[in-house]
Amino acid sequence: MAFELIIAFLGASVLLALMPGPDNIFVLTESVSKGQRNGIGVAIGLGCGVLVHTTIAATGLAFVIQQSETVFSLIKYLGAGYLFYLAYQSFLETPMTLDLHTDKVRPVSLFSLIRKGFLMNVLNPKVSLFFIAFLPQFITDGGWNVTLQLLILGLIFMVQSVAVFSSIAILSLILDTALCRLAVLAILSSTASLVSKIKLFHYIA
Repeated sequence: MAFELIIAFLGASVLLALMPGPDNIFVLTESVSKGQRNGIGVAIGLGCGVLVHTTIAATGLAFVIQQSETVFSLIKYLGAGYLFYLAYQSFLETPMTLDLHTDKVRPVSLFSLIRKGFLMNVLNPKVSLFFIAFLPQFITDGGWNVTLQLLILGLIFMVQSVAVFSSIAILSLILDTALCRLAVLAILSSTASLVSKIKLFHYIA
């Protein structure tokens, strides 16, 4: 398993994690509306769910490779086509919006947050299909055991996804602050406009 291939996989994985999607949008929404702690907890859960899909992909694909390299090549090409299909579908989807709430919420245990993210990931069958399509693109023939390669790639994907999603949660403070500033500016603008109208009315009267 070449080091250059691992770097390429890591770069592609980070780009995928940064692309707008249900996972990072949910992490951002949780962080802005309920606090960074909630966002980081969900991020950890989403990352842990990756291990389940990786194990499914690793065991299944390893069995296929042991039976027929031709079938594995077919799955690899079909997987590449599926990735292009997902990219095409992402352009057709309507933009997702943040649902921000200013109401105070009761603190939730870290375990509950991790469990929420974990179940969100594990119960999405599209994730398993994605890994079956994505991981084989970085498998090398004649190197390490295929199952081991897939598990290593899955572990790398999990670590980087937790890092990226947690970074989004931490950086949400900037967005939260920016939104507060916009709200303050809007209030000040409205107040200034109201004062101007009162002065104008007083002058005319």
